[in-house]
Amino acid sequence: SGGNYLGPTLFDHVTKDMSIYTDEIFGPVLCIVRANTYEEALALPTEHEYGNGVAIFTRDGDTARDFTSRVDVGMVGVNVPIPVPIAYYTFGGWKASLFGDHHMHGPEGVRFYTKLKTITTRWPTGIRAGADFVMPTME
Repeated sequence: SGGNYLGPTLFDHVTKDMSIYTDEIFGPVLCIVRANTYEEALALPTEHEYGNGVAIFTRDGDTARDFTSRVDVGMVGVNVPIPVPIAYYTFGGWKASLFGDHHMHGPEGVRFYTKLKTITTRWPTGIRAGADFVMPTME
């Protein structure tokens, strides 16, 4: 009632022309798109309209660093299936995956509701009285 729900689902042999690939869906759904080369695999999320999240599983640190620096998505996991482990981190991707101007969680979400104050001072002369570390009293 009120919607369509699907249990955990795996789609294998997905191609770039399938709606399961072109549409952004959420839920316990995993799509396996097969690539013949590393460069082809890297291009899949980078060239996609949406840029929510992606994960790579590897034992090669050079490959992990190359992938994380070159892939064009908002959340990247290395050897973790979900690239956002806790809500402190920004949740949400880039490109058409981002709703509004700010991410929902993490420091960027907090900054949205924060009024920033910047204070710049210069003290070229004066008496160095030091700091007091006691509660001031009337005495």
